[in-house]
Amino acid sequence: MTEQQGEIGIEQLCRLAQVPRASYYRHWKRVAPREAEGELRDRLQRICLAHRQYGYRRVYAALKKEGLIVNKKKIRRLMREDNLLAVRERKWVTTTESAHRLAVFPNLARFLEPDGPDQLWVADLTYIRLRSEFVYLAVVLDAWSRRVVGWALGRDLTASLPKRALLAAIAERRPDHGLIHHSDRGVQYASREYVTVLEQHQMIGSMSRPANPWDNAQCESFLKTLKQEEIRCQRYHTMEELRRNLELFIDEYYNCRRLHSALDYRAPAEYESTRVA
Repeated sequence: MTEQQGEIGIEQLCRLAQVPRASYYRHWKRVAPREAEGELRDRLQRICLAHRQYGYRRVYAALKKEGLIVNKKKIRRLMREDNLLAVRERKWVTTTESAHRLAVFPNLARFLEPDGPDQLWVADLTYIRLRSEFVYLAVVLDAWSRRVVGWALGRDLTASLPKRALLAAIAERRPDHGLIHHSDRGVQYASREYVTVLEQHQMIGSMSRPANPWDNAQCESFLKTLKQEEIRCQRYHTMEELRRNLELFIDEYYNCRRLHSALDYRAPAEYESTRVA
């Protein structure tokens, strides 16, 4: 905090605004720590989504490398509050043996070049920062047309979030049996809850190789586009405000109007309509 705002001191600013200086300082003491904690939460989210098996000790080391020293107990508390501890591998290795056997699928996507819709779906999730909280977005794309066929928004990183996105995609597309579903090795996609849905609809699981984000390039590309062209251009205050904007961007703009270089500069919906007999 500084006593000067440009060329005018705080005392003079308070006098012009007819606000007691003590009230200003009380307000600053309430707001400044929340803003600082918001910035810290932002860094934690980026680190945990980039390194999904990191526990709080590794996150502490990563922050230290960035020049930020934070108490380990505080890091652990914030990670627990934001459900970031749940993405650690140890959380799901201790589940039932059958879930563990199904936890990692071979990477089938890199050998498949789809020539039509609903042959290969790719799934991923990311976080979005609101004014006072973090929320999470799970998406499912058709790898052939790059169309977002299902998505879901939620406040935690449990398996129920990507499961809702997958069920939305199934309800929308009603794919034939044998579709290959590809994701990373995150605990959400390896969970018994999620894998059960794949089995019920006779989908074939596929997962990226360790530390190889290029194996899920279509989803990575979409999420990058979403953040560059929508998320970073807006400041969302509530979940509902964000949901309305995502509906407009994903369902109306990205799927139906945004030209994609990999689709001969056609939108996903147009590409599907012209390529499907």
